[in-house]
Order: sequence, then C-alpha cells, then structure tokens
Amino acid sequence: MTEYSLRELECFLAVAGEMSFTRAAERLNLAQPPLSRHIRTLEEKLGVVLFERNQRRVALTPAGHAFRAEARDILPRLHRAGEAAKRAARGETDRVEVGFVSAVLSPELVAVFTGFGKRHPSVRLQLHDLLPSDQLAALGRGELDVAFVGVPPERLPAGLNSTPWREEDLLAFVPPNHPLAGRKELRLSELADEPFVMISAEAAPSFVSLLHRLCLAEGFRPRVVQEASRAQAVAALTVAGAGVAVLPASLDRITGNGLPLRLRLRKKATLVHSVVHAAKPSEPARAFLEGL
Repeated sequence: MTEYSLRELECFLAVAGEMSFTRAAERLNLAQPPLSRHIRTLEEKLGVVLFERNQRRVALTPAGHAFRAEARDILPRLHRAGEAAKRAARGETDRVEVGFVSAVLSPELVAVFTGFGKRHPSVRLQLHDLLPSDQLAALGRGELDVAFVGVPPERLPAGLNSTPWREEDLLAFVPPNHPLAGRKELRLSELADEPFVMISAEAAPSFVSLLHRLCLAEGFRPRVVQEASRAQAVAALTVAGAGVAVLPASLDRITGNGLPLRLRLRKKATLVHSVVHAAKPSEPARAFLEGL
C-alpha cells in the first residue's frame, strides 16, 4: 500500500485549488521550496506525474485530476472525524448532519435550526452549506441525515424520501437600467425575448427543470446566455447586465444600492421547498424532521 503523509496531501490539494505553487505556499504559510518537495515526494510515491508545470502555468495531468477527485474529501472528513471524537468525549454522542443552501437561508430555516437546538440541547446540529446536487450526493454516501435541497428530484434514489416543507414565491430580477425596471409586476411571458442568467443544471438540476417548465407553460424556451453554480452569482450577473433571472424570493434580501430590482410575477409562480432524508432516519434525525 502506498503511504503518503497528510502534509503531502494538503500541499497537493492547495496547488490543485490555486493552480499556482506561489499562491498555494502563501495559503499554507509555507515556503515554496518545501512545498515543491512535498509534491515531488507524493508523485514519487504514487509513481505518476500530478502536475504539468512550466514558467507560465500549472495544470493538472489526467492522473492529477483523477487523484484530486478521490482525495478532495479526505481532509474535511478527517476534520469531521476529529470533531466527532471531541464531541463524544464531551458526552455529545448524538448529532444530525444537515445540508442547506446559504443563498436561500430564510428566517423560517433559522427558526428550524434554533428551535431544534432548544428542544434537543444534547444533540449536535452540524450544518453544511452545499449545492443541492452535492447534498444529494452526500446523502447517498451517508454523510448527511437531512438535506434542504429546495426542489427535489422527480425520482429519488432508493432509500431516500422527500418531505415538503414550505412554499416560496419566485421573483423576476432584471438589471437596474433595463426598460422593465420601472414596472411593479410583469408576466413571465414578457421575458420571452430576454437573455437569461440561470443556476447551472449541474448545481441545481431540479430547480432548473422547474424554471424551464414554467417558461414552456408561458409559450417560450428561455435563451440562457450564462450560468453560475450559486444563486448569489446569478443575481450579481443581472446587476452587470448579463441578462434577467428568476430566483426565489429569499434572494430579495440582497437587493438595493444598485443590486437587481425585484419584480413580482403577475401570474404567481412558486417553488415548494422540500427536505430529503433517509427513508429510515436515525432517532436524532427523526426528532429533527418532526420539528419541521
């Protein structure tokens, strides 16, 4: 079995994340020569070249991409394991791992978290800010107990259930200087000829599918000119004039001071937030779900 140190792994992930030995060294508070030595030692132990490097660029080799895909979760999981051991030593043996999307963090969701803490002070609530697609993947690996994914997939993997939680309006966001910006409300069909900015299907496939269905019901297909993995980035792109967007009302909290204007859709459009969880949740997770 090939043995490599956590420091070598940490150095690899830093360079892979920064695509720069200089920036990776600064991030790790480490001089560049020992960083380079750690990378060379790791490559020697693995028997592969992980990076293509020259004076102008650093890039992952195919072997580097493969190694990164398998190794990227190791350090966070070790950190969680250490935290779990510390909690167990303090007698905090029960915990609930909860995924959510910070972009739509609402007062209602905060109330769920704080209410559970008050009702079950001995249970540790561990929160993870993850994209919906990443939450579902983490559920499948058993790393999450509960996932606030927004719109759930039409077909859930075996062993998972979906529970509706709350309904939220969808709003139209347009650039501040857009001709529609002075309106108080509009029909979704009025955006038919506009360039759209959307959350990527890889990040939130079910939400994107919902938006396409809503647009098709109004007689058009959205012309998507740019995508982003986070809703905050989509809102920011509308500010820059990249296009219009349809987003949950939760994003309205970032409007103002030149940020995108909020327009209500005359024909009400909503999404139903759902919570995805194991069909047979643990006792702490069941207690969490009962408080929704």
